Amino acid sequence: MTEITHNNVFLCPFDLRGLFLKNRVVMAPLTRSRAGEERLPNALMAEYYCQRAAAGLIITEATVVSKQGIGWLNNPGIYSDEQADAWKKVVDAVHARGTPMFLQLWHCGRASHRDFHDGRLPVAPSAIQIGGEYSHTPQGKRPYEAPRALETDEIPAIVEDYRRAAARAQAAGFDGVELHAANGYLIDQFLQSKTNHRTDRYGGTLENRYRFLDEIVRTVLSVLPSGRVGVHIAPNGNFNDMGSPDFRETFLYVAKCLNQYGLAYLHVVDGLEFGFHELGPPMTSGEFRQVFDSPLMGNCGYTQATAEASIQQGHADLISFGRPFISNPDLVERFTHGWPLNPPADQEVWYSFDEKGYTDFPRYTERVGTRL
Repeated sequence: MTEITHNNVFLCPFDLRGLFLKNRVVMAPLTRSRAGEERLPNALMAEYYCQRAAAGLIITEATVVSKQGIGWLNNPGIYSDEQADAWKKVVDAVHARGTPMFLQLWHCGRASHRDFHDGRLPVAPSAIQIGGEYSHTPQGKRPYEAPRALETDEIPAIVEDYRRAAARAQAAGFDGVELHAANGYLIDQFLQSKTNHRTDRYGGTLENRYRFLDEIVRTVLSVLPSGRVGVHIAPNGNFNDMGSPDFRETFLYVAKCLNQYGLAYLHVVDGLEFGFHELGPPMTSGEFRQVFDSPLMGNCGYTQATAEASIQQGHADLISFGRPFISNPDLVERFTHGWPLNPPADQEVWYSFDEKGYTDFPRYTERVGTRL
């Protein structure tokens, strides 16, 4: 761990498994919709990430590993060489500003709809429908539907999709990848007892429910060194109708198992700003610190003060910021100088398809008409 030299510890550099971070402020993965119907990264996306390149580390928006994994409009993919080549232009632009990037690998699982799949049902560990929400599809808002339970012999092909995605990420120049095992998407659906009712080797016991994630980690580690792979979990979240009674037992088990790999980090949604279940006291980064030796990243609802406190107390090594980075491209500079933040962006523009609500937020110096 990097030695602390002043009080603003989360603005200090950090050594992430040999990867130099100029500070401990991480741009969290933020699902966006600017990649077009072909799901190709583009110049607008490069501008967006470069605007925010004062972060110590940028984790990209969730990026689907296969066509089967799609469940969102116009988000990027990493399942073709053309997509990897397009991502390379984004990565090169951000690297030119001295900032490393990890690509978040995503499969939506049941949080999708047949409209994305030519009439075929989305897949999941079990045929359990998301309750009380709807999907934004190419044909408009649609109620979620019961997914098709994956056959046991289909699962290795999905694991292989993650390996190929990691290889393409490496070819595109990314410094590493993050496995999206949070927020009710496919990996999380396998982990949680609420959504995994399987009776084969991928269901039932904790060991079996963890198996899918473990197989993905192992195959990605055949492409990338362990210090270039992170995992994202959300033990307290209710997004996509998640939340299992045994959540604490489940996620402590997951963290203990992942601890053996010497990963780049474990990214824990330990805040309660993104929707949370009420099945017991929320889990914190400090709780995971007891079972996970590699770097920990806290996320969700942090302010500059609470981020600083978490790192000073040893609960986390890094803090990722999501919504503040949407409306504050110069978030790190605002933290550094004590400048106020822009008002939060309206949620209706988060997922639009153009620059509105994406690259049009003013820097503080532009807003007040001054220059440093």
